[in-house]
Amino acid sequence: QVQLVESGGGLVQAGGSLRLSCAASGTIFSINTMGWYRQAPGNQRELVARITGGGSTNYADSVKGRATISRDNGKNTVYLQMNSLKPEDTGVYYCSADVSTRPSVNFRNYWGPGTQVTVSS
Repeated sequence: QVQLVESGGGLVQAGGSLRLSCAASGTIFSINTMGWYRQAPGNQRELVARITGGGSTNYADSVKGRATISRDNGKNTVYLQMNSLKPEDTGVYYCSADVSTRPSVNFRNYWGPGTQVTVSS
């Protein structure tokens, strides 16, 4: 019905940057809030950043000043630009989106399969 696919992950040195993308496809009428979450081995999944349909953003304290979330509604895509990466940023990054599949239908939450980000020291 609705699929989210992340891209842009990989190996980067500490202090480097990367840009993650997440494209939603399928039966989509509109997308409200989109977000990025991450999970390191042995850790709980945590919020990295979120962006509402109106463009309001929220960031985890650990990435404030280093991460920027943005979206392209025409492409049903959300991005996460991360700079000054640290080893503790390592983890699987997941994309989330609240999607309505047709007019007047409630939004449902969808998740992508994740993309690995590894920051080496």
